[in-house]
Amino acid sequence: MSDCVFCKIANKEMGKLVYEDETVAAFDDLNPQAPVHVLIVPKRHIARISDVANGEDATLMGHILVVANEIARERGITENGYRIVVNCNEDAGQSVWHVHFHLLGGRKMNWPPG
Repeated sequence: MSDCVFCKIANKEMGKLVYEDETVAAFDDLNPQAPVHVLIVPKRHIARISDVANGEDATLMGHILVVANEIARERGITENGYRIVVNCNEDAGQSVWHVHFHLLGGRKMNWPPG
């Protein structure tokens, strides 16, 4: 989508990527909620996680988790732990209409999250 900020970042039209492959891009969150706060997005525009509907999408979502694990190792948060969050729709806190996984770590996380 031409007006989607995450599509623009994934296409390197703006921002700086910390990870990229053929299907996924990752970048540091501009408003970090933890010492490590990376957003991981599919390069293909999918508005919300509830739109994931087929095997190709499921494979892509699994790949994002593998990428999250790799970034967590690179950022040194694997041993102490980290959180992966996906918000779906407004009541859950989604504010950008492009599926994105938040990788959060580097501090003790509280539960329930909010």
